[in-house]
Amino acid sequence: MIMDAAHKYQPYPQVEITDRTWPSNTITEAPIWCSVDLRDGNQALIDPMGHERKARMFALLLDMQFKEIEIGFPSASQTDFDFARWCVEEGNLPDDVDLQVLVQCRKELITRTFESLEGAKTPIVHFYNSTSELQRRVVFGQDRDGIRNIATDAAKLIVDMASATSGGKSSFRYQYSPESFTGTELEFSLEICNAIIDVIDPSPDEKLILNLPATVEMSTPNIHADQIEWMCRQIDRRDSVIISLHPHNDRGTGIAATELGLMAGADRVEGTLFGNGERTGNVDLVTLALNMMTQGVDPQLDISDIERIKGVYEYSNQLRIPERHPYVGELVYTAFSGSHQDAINKGMKALEQANKETWEVPYLPIDPQDVGRSYEAIIRINSQSGKGGVAYVMEADYGLKLPRNLQVEMRNDVQRITDEEGKELPSSAIYNRFMERYIDQADGRVKYIDHATFTDSDGAGRNVEVTVTVDGKEEVLKGKGNGPIAGFVDALNTRFEATMSVADYSEHSLQQGSDATAICYMEMEDTQDGTRWFGAGINANIVAASLEALCSGVNRKLAGDL
Repeated sequence: MIMDAAHKYQPYPQVEITDRTWPSNTITEAPIWCSVDLRDGNQALIDPMGHERKARMFALLLDMQFKEIEIGFPSASQTDFDFARWCVEEGNLPDDVDLQVLVQCRKELITRTFESLEGAKTPIVHFYNSTSELQRRVVFGQDRDGIRNIATDAAKLIVDMASATSGGKSSFRYQYSPESFTGTELEFSLEICNAIIDVIDPSPDEKLILNLPATVEMSTPNIHADQIEWMCRQIDRRDSVIISLHPHNDRGTGIAATELGLMAGADRVEGTLFGNGERTGNVDLVTLALNMMTQGVDPQLDISDIERIKGVYEYSNQLRIPERHPYVGELVYTAFSGSHQDAINKGMKALEQANKETWEVPYLPIDPQDVGRSYEAIIRINSQSGKGGVAYVMEADYGLKLPRNLQVEMRNDVQRITDEEGKELPSSAIYNRFMERYIDQADGRVKYIDHATFTDSDGAGRNVEVTVTVDGKEEVLKGKGNGPIAGFVDALNTRFEATMSVADYSEHSLQQGSDATAICYMEMEDTQDGTRWFGAGINANIVAASLEALCSGVNRKLAGDL
């Protein structure tokens, strides 16, 4: 970067509005949505869509409940013209959806556009010309009068051509964009928009759409909001006009600019799925809609299957959505940080216990299931993960409710592995490690076979006889205690000259029903040095599961695996 490059640029002018109201407003209802994926989005692709890719995108937009869809620039190419005809004749357009087509303010292009729309129901004719000071000066060599006349002459021609059709003027809808609105003086934008209003002569029942494009995003979002509020206040016949936003994302604040523009009084938004578009893209309608949903506002779009939307987007546009893209990226519902994982784990449990409808989980602003995602990838494990993350994936994926101290033990084991391998550890690998270390124990010296218990003749205690193999040879270990667990601990201490005791014990079923198996977690302690460690056992019989857990624990002790 040139270190002193800032001198080449000048700040964007402020809007003279001292009594602005938008900062106190909130978005309480969805705007009118218009997808421009098939036009603005398509023109930005390295390889523009062919018919099949367009048709798949069009079907998706209908399924998402878009009521206005810009389908192309039919006067610009035969491909766009043919697709417009297909939409009219074969697109299975619902009665409440209007097609929109784009056209420059040129007679031959307008004529061709009307040909493409023959037979369409109330299509939107979207005409535009660039009005910015820079383009007037360096591109067109026109003054304000010349630019205004281009727009009004086109508006007159469009009205005349619409009036000459069998349905008359009312069978069409009209939209005008002062292209490069953000580079145009506000008073001139107002002047040219009012001139278009005079020609179109809209009414509250047949409104004109005035689209105010941030063709290039040039200011902070608050200035954009000031511009929109100023236009909403000054425009003629406001009750007969729909103020539409068309933000781009050059400064990376297209979402914020749109939201503030809606707070400033805009009625409608044009954009694309996931923000495809020229340069840094158009505003992302999916993010906008889901932002509204997280504030309790129904976005009036169906985004319940975000994976399908992503799939069609990537197929039709031949573009990949980044892993961190809001709401849809592969990793946006995933936590690796230990403290975050612990908070999510506790939040999910608290939500389940509270049994209330309001979503409240730390680090997750939206319920992934609301957009068709699962909870499986909420927590993933790497070297930064903690016990809460390990506990979550073990319970969510495998139904294992690890006691807290076992969570710590497993976390330390997992962290050692991830540090050595330097990469993420999938939940299947964590589960396999648990089974290998605590349950299967291929090299374990003691294996449980069966057991029997007997009451002392004086009734003061219980004797237990546990059939096991030790180093592959069958033995019967005998012990005494107040129950099978205590008796087997006594037997193990005698057999291996150990000083073990049970510090804690927990168990739970692994599935429902009469054939459910149980898992037992046994926290053991060496009474001489205070060392604690875990064993675990799985069996259809809960007593057998506890005795298997003791075998698991003694195997780890004998192997020095603590």
